[in-house]
Amino acid sequence: MQQETRVPDYLSGLPRPRTIVHPGPYGAVRIEHMQAERGRHFRLSLPQGRSLYDSIVEALASVDVHSACMTLLDGDLEALSFCLARPDVTGRVVATYGALKIVRSARFIFGNATLGKSSAGAPVIHCHAVFRAADGAVRGGHLLTEKAIVGASPITVVATALDGFDLRISYDEETGMPLVRPRNEVQHV
Repeated sequence: MQQETRVPDYLSGLPRPRTIVHPGPYGAVRIEHMQAERGRHFRLSLPQGRSLYDSIVEALASVDVHSACMTLLDGDLEALSFCLARPDVTGRVVATYGALKIVRSARFIFGNATLGKSSAGAPVIHCHAVFRAADGAVRGGHLLTEKAIVGASPITVVATALDGFDLRISYDEETGMPLVRPRNEVQHV
């Protein structure tokens, strides 16, 4: 039986410039969390000519890190692809991604990323970033790390390992989307 989707009463009177109503049944726990048993910290300098994805995944795997939160700072990108989230007009999911935008040559300003695993166990990186394109325009959005190629000036990554649990993509009934969620099972491919 499908539960009715609606904004909870305690939120209905709040003035908001943009309200997102999740299409699925209201979940009692919106933000799942776990505590890492220890926090190892790493500072990476990503090399020219390689993707953010390959550089980060390989460097962290070499020190047995498979789930992490990261801050990315400064540097050059030879190329990148990004997109922006937008409401899903069908109402089946909370949001969808707009058209893929390709940029050649940009100055990376700042980003936050999460390293986790797909439902099949492969490494994934979810990254939101801000950069300055060659035309001087400052842009940002969801960065496809596999298509973001480091340029002449390296990008610095400050990573905190989330030891003791995995971050795994799984379906979220409330949003109708796959989300990165903490899981007790620690399985490395």
